[in-house]
Amino acid sequence: MLVNPTSGKGRGGRAAAIAVPHLEQAGLRVRRLEGRTVEEAYELAQSVVRDGADGLVVVGGDGMVHLACQALAGSDLPLGVIPAGTGNDTARELGIDRKDPRRAANAVIAGHLRSIDLADVAGTRVATVVATGFDAKVNERANHMTWPRGQMRYNLATVAELRVFEPIRFALELDGRPYELDAMLVSVGNAPSYGGGLRICEGAEIDDGLLDVAIVKPVGKAELIRMYPRLFNGSHVKHRQFERHRVRRVSIAAPDIVAYGDGERLGPLPLTITALPGALRVFAPDPPS
Repeated sequence: MLVNPTSGKGRGGRAAAIAVPHLEQAGLRVRRLEGRTVEEAYELAQSVVRDGADGLVVVGGDGMVHLACQALAGSDLPLGVIPAGTGNDTARELGIDRKDPRRAANAVIAGHLRSIDLADVAGTRVATVVATGFDAKVNERANHMTWPRGQMRYNLATVAELRVFEPIRFALELDGRPYELDAMLVSVGNAPSYGGGLRICEGAEIDDGLLDVAIVKPVGKAELIRMYPRLFNGSHVKHRQFERHRVRRVSIAAPDIVAYGDGERLGPLPLTITALPGALRVFAPDPPS
């Protein structure tokens, strides 16, 4: 079990303290690991693969899942998730309980395994959504702010970016087909949501072997604000300026944009994103039929 003790303002440590004895009472042998830095956590995750464990369980948010996806790439070692972050979008998509660590751990105890896709971005694996455009600009701005901390920093970054943001000229290749347009954002989803339930790629499925490319074409700033609440239930897909494509591979180029995946900085565009069908085995409840 790899723990981010500071995840979710300390929820990671508290969740692990509940999950570990629950797993042990079920007869599993648990080795708890904590990384003081991202680099140390990644090294620990890699050591789990080398040591031949039966599974790696991460306690934290989407950042910890993202880290685990890198370490488990190319291995058959299954991943379990005890959600303890702010967004927990991977756990949400997998149907893992996001409030009760015991219930989350039950999928590991039961041994329910499910194969899911990942997205490959220049060798980096992404479980949920790759963001380019307004959402990526907000993330980049927030990362350069030292105050305030937590969600308020992103709220202020959103307001600041909205004041200066203009539509971006994107050059895409959708399974090799060129497509150029102006847009507010282009998001590529292996799963539907990011940012704690914002269903920007509504309709994306984590095990269909495809990527969903969600495009919001130019709208006024007031309209963009009005569209925001609709992201929580996916109804924005009915907006006249929304467009969706389903592909196996997409290349994205745009000036002065840094892409983010699973909330983590990937690097500046251009980038190519490729679907990796069945790339990761996970402990998760059986999906609804």
